[in-house]
Amino acid sequence: MLLVIEQIFDCNEVRVFREHLDSAQWQDGKLTAGTQAINIKRNQQLDGNSELTQTLGNEILKRLGQHPQFISAALADKIYPPKFNNYHDGGCYGTHVDSAVMTIPSSNELLRTDLSATLFFSEPDDYDGGVLTIETEFGAQEVKLNAGDMVLYPSSSLHQVTPVTKGQRVSAFFWIQSMVRDHSQRSMLYDFDQSIQQLTTKLGVDDPDVLRLSSIYHNLLRSWAL
Repeated sequence: MLLVIEQIFDCNEVRVFREHLDSAQWQDGKLTAGTQAINIKRNQQLDGNSELTQTLGNEILKRLGQHPQFISAALADKIYPPKFNNYHDGGCYGTHVDSAVMTIPSSNELLRTDLSATLFFSEPDDYDGGVLTIETEFGAQEVKLNAGDMVLYPSSSLHQVTPVTKGQRVSAFFWIQSMVRDHSQRSMLYDFDQSIQQLTTKLGVDDPDVLRLSSIYHNLLRSWAL
């Protein structure tokens, strides 16, 4: 499941983020590239240990922790602290797959990458190129979203960022370990939960059918959660 979640942040909130990001000290993205990625990664990133990265990252995590659609789709167990990147002057990231397991910074705790997320902080008209292309079971999907919008997709997917030939593409990115490891089960639970929410709006939270479906949902989650 490739899912776009709109307006994680509104335009005014995006503006505040950009004020901080535009005045930040960026470093070569190759400093955090692995053996294979170092030859295909051409971008800039913020130092993951910087106060700015941690402050802005915490703002993202706080917002996601209150966002019903993200909670429903990710069923997050652990989230890797958000990082920030900047593509410009031909910057790109060739086709790759994210590492399966990562160590959460400042800890010995491991995170299995079930889901990858990109949260855009540049408007699509602000830059040429810079398309996030994700290989799915239905073919390659091109993603270039409004500032404040986020895409969530399986970390097992091959993906790339095409060269930015004009302007700059600024975004946050991070990974999620879900309570439900299996992608198809997690997708079914998301669809199930979205239907329950719509029925609840129409019929009310005390409707017998809504209660029955909610019970089935939670029993499935109980069975499938790690």
